Amino acid sequence: MAQVPFEKLPPGFREEAREVVTRADFAFQTRTQPKRVKVATMEKLFDHPRLGAAMWRYCQFVPSFCAQVHADGSWSIDDSRGLRGTLRLLLRQPGLRIYLVEGQADAGRLKSLSPAVGARMVTVYRYWDGPNGFESHLQTWTKLDSALLGFFSKPFRGYVRGRQDEFIAYINGNVATFGEFAERDPQEFLGPLQREGDPVAIADFKALFGKK
Repeated sequence: MAQVPFEKLPPGFREEAREVVTRADFAFQTRTQPKRVKVATMEKLFDHPRLGAAMWRYCQFVPSFCAQVHADGSWSIDDSRGLRGTLRLLLRQPGLRIYLVEGQADAGRLKSLSPAVGARMVTVYRYWDGPNGFESHLQTWTKLDSALLGFFSKPFRGYVRGRQDEFIAYINGNVATFGEFAERDPQEFLGPLQREGDPVAIADFKALFGKK
């Protein structure tokens, strides 16, 4: 609880975030190994999710996500195989971002014959320039939807928790890795971005990294 500054969150989402944290079915935290990338480069990618998702695809990380930015400022990701999430940035300060996330996995997406899973999450993402490069710490609180809380599906909840923890750690580590690639040679991404043809991702790239 002390790690979430609820008083700084937007009033319209403050109580929803508090409910997720105080009534969470499980919590998880992970920390990345140092990467040779600047905080400023990572923040460019954080603020341009369509570009970040396109670069993620080029690095061939799995699952392969597409991202969409919405009029209200939230953005969503979809792996086109039944895994979706919508993220809303509640707080942005130097070295700190807090997100409210709504996620859904279709029936069978996480495990054969598994039920559909819906959840809300509060994610606290802290990052900094350490002595050996970019480092980050991510903590999440997850509240499962009521459909997963019935007696029949209780044995499945442990699997959901394990898969989420594994997935979040994997995502967090790879985000820093493709940021490192972007800083080392950003022009490597321009050709693949142009071949994919997402005009928003291409425009974001040229604005952020320039073109030789």
